[in-house]
Amino acid sequence: MGWSSWNSFSNTVDSQVIVDQAKAMVSTGMAKAGYQYVNIDEGWWLGERDADGHFVIDAKAWPALAAGDHAGDMANIVRFIHGLGLKAGIYTDAGKDGCSMYPDLGPPFQHTGSEGHYEQDFLQFARWGFDYVKVDWCGGDKEKLDPAVQYAEIARAIAKAEAATGRRLYFSLCEWGNNSPWTWAPNVGGAPAAIWRTSGDIVAPIVPHREHSGRLASFPGVLSNFDQGIHPEAQHTGFYNDPDMMVVGMPGLTDAQNRVHMSLWAISAAPLLVGADLTTLSDATRATLTHIEVLAVDQDPLGLQGVKVASSGSGLEVWSKALAPPGERAVLLLNRSGDAASITARWADLGLDESSSATVRDLWAGKDLGSFKTSYSVTVGSNDAVLVVVRGREGKLTTYSASAGGGMREGEELSFAHVASRVPMARVRIAYTNPGKTPRYAALRVNGSIATRVAFPPTGSGNAAGAIWIEALLDREGANNTLVFSAMGDSGPGIESISVE
Repeated sequence: MGWSSWNSFSNTVDSQVIVDQAKAMVSTGMAKAGYQYVNIDEGWWLGERDADGHFVIDAKAWPALAAGDHAGDMANIVRFIHGLGLKAGIYTDAGKDGCSMYPDLGPPFQHTGSEGHYEQDFLQFARWGFDYVKVDWCGGDKEKLDPAVQYAEIARAIAKAEAATGRRLYFSLCEWGNNSPWTWAPNVGGAPAAIWRTSGDIVAPIVPHREHSGRLASFPGVLSNFDQGIHPEAQHTGFYNDPDMMVVGMPGLTDAQNRVHMSLWAISAAPLLVGADLTTLSDATRATLTHIEVLAVDQDPLGLQGVKVASSGSGLEVWSKALAPPGERAVLLLNRSGDAASITARWADLGLDESSSATVRDLWAGKDLGSFKTSYSVTVGSNDAVLVVVRGREGKLTTYSASAGGGMREGEELSFAHVASRVPMARVRIAYTNPGKTPRYAALRVNGSIATRVAFPPTGSGNAAGAIWIEALLDREGANNTLVFSAMGDSGPGIESISVE
């Protein structure tokens, strides 16, 4: 949760912009609501290096902010952000030139990427004190590089910088989804990307009183990025699909569309990075961005992505996101059609026990709606949505035990055959052990499909057990599914069983 400079400031970002936005994050109540990252996007650096290859920073754009500071040192702005109790993010590119060669405002700048300087640059980011780094793909795309190879090199450079400084660099991979990063970004290079972009930008920057200031964000653009970001099989245990920074509060969207936008990002457990100018937010926009119950849906610790569980050909959809408390689902009833219509969420489609009643709460209205036997129906306006939490009883899980315990060595496989499911996109609970100090990884292939990568955090010494939840697309018609785990690295997790809804 945080803010990024690109949507509202393009490459005009400087120290004063960041100071003002960081202060506004606190004064608007956003920091209290959980927003913490202040991310400096493209434009902070113009591509000049010294004789040793280090960044040369414009001292006028990034001046001293306190006694003892040195102008042209990005550590100054980091200390200011940290002083407000917030975290600081920075930006670079995987290629040599970076995205500044395609400027939205002003002249192009060459050599603003980090290729050839990965270890040097990420060590510098960590020494400056940054907590987050976004790595774009303009240069890599221009050079026709292999993103999995380049981002693996970057991940190794980040891991070295973290080891040298003791500072965690949250890794945001921005390859735009062209090469299916959700299949390889977890565990890329042994230091996984925490979030990866799944699409292009929702909108190009809208900077007041500059070129293109008349641009507008569009609701169809929001829907398009939402749709492209749905890869539930890849999202778990701290790894997230990123459909781009939000355009809530930017020109072009109504207050109602802002609420739908926020609902879409919440049901998909997307990163909540705000692109609007925090110093000019309306009261309605602030209320949307800081709604405590909607934020709780997005930030639910189970970490799973919402999936579409029912739809009609006329654009009426039901999306369900399993929440950490047993029997709880966040449910989005979305109407993409041109007319108001009734939409029904059925307990069976949500993976709940349909023989038991469930209660329903409307989150935006902040109202308990009562208890319902097998389903809930509501009329939803055209291009609108209703976001509720349904609290019922979990449907039964079926457990399949592993044929052999213990960890898997690299390349070894563990197969679960004849697995049945009650729903197509099924939740799968994996019981495992990992006595190490770092996550272990396994590639998961479901019914012979493209493999995804699953992380298994440490469970403690000895035979202490843990569990994670993932989602997998299974055959609903019978017990015909096969799930195969392949260890990655020197040793894999000790998978003991899987339990499937």
